[in-house]
Amino acid sequence: MKNVLLKIAYDGTDFHGWQRQPNCRTVQGELEEVLSRVCGEAIALSGTSRTDAGVHALGQQATFSGDFGIPVERIPLAVNNMLDRVGDVRIVEASEVPEDFHARFNSRGKTYRYRIRYGAEPDIFARNHCWQIPRELDIEAMKAGARLFEGTHDFRSCMAAGGQEPETTVRTIHKLEVRQSFEGTDRIPFVTLLVTGDGFLYNMVRIITGTLVEIGMGLRAPEDVTAVLESCSRSRAGRTAPPGGLYLQQVYFEDIVIGEEK
Repeated sequence: MKNVLLKIAYDGTDFHGWQRQPNCRTVQGELEEVLSRVCGEAIALSGTSRTDAGVHALGQQATFSGDFGIPVERIPLAVNNMLDRVGDVRIVEASEVPEDFHARFNSRGKTYRYRIRYGAEPDIFARNHCWQIPRELDIEAMKAGARLFEGTHDFRSCMAAGGQEPETTVRTIHKLEVRQSFEGTDRIPFVTLLVTGDGFLYNMVRIITGTLVEIGMGLRAPEDVTAVLESCSRSRAGRTAPPGGLYLQQVYFEDIVIGEEK
């Protein structure tokens, strides 16, 4: 019996999220079908993050166990060659891990990336991969607001309804960076949020992003973040940012050091 850890990348545009669902195309469902054919037995994946419809991943992690003959290092090539739609989901790496290792329960944290294209004419080819905002953003104000989200807080105000009720809504954000860049020959302005934490509530990163964008637009002050967190009320936070700008960038299986990504 082998226990295998997969690193997976996918464009979530045409998926109804990660989690297997009947009569819907999902990342988990598609990969399980192909892995079952490759391994010659029914395979069930356990993923670290249940990303929503339209959300992307650069470093999703998932484990599965089985008694199969194919060498573990050959799994990515075999699966990628059999996928129905080449290009929107790939297994990046496969490695054998101890029998008791579990991608979800052994995770110590994650980094999410959120991409925003702002102050420019809309680009129809970017619509599924970033949030396009036609007005300028105050990046320094967004950075000031981001610093107030860092640390250990009750993030109930940044949790959307509809997800499974967690045992606790207290989470730790180790680092929340706001990075500005100018890309392409036209020097289009982008802002990228990088959020590293020990765990995230349902739509938490997208709600934090929506709140910071409202700060960047001058609709609220950076110091409002403190009141949002203290309220524990979803109505006090900003809008939920669209899913297409969100990427699961990295999963950590070791402790995260504040101010440093391992």
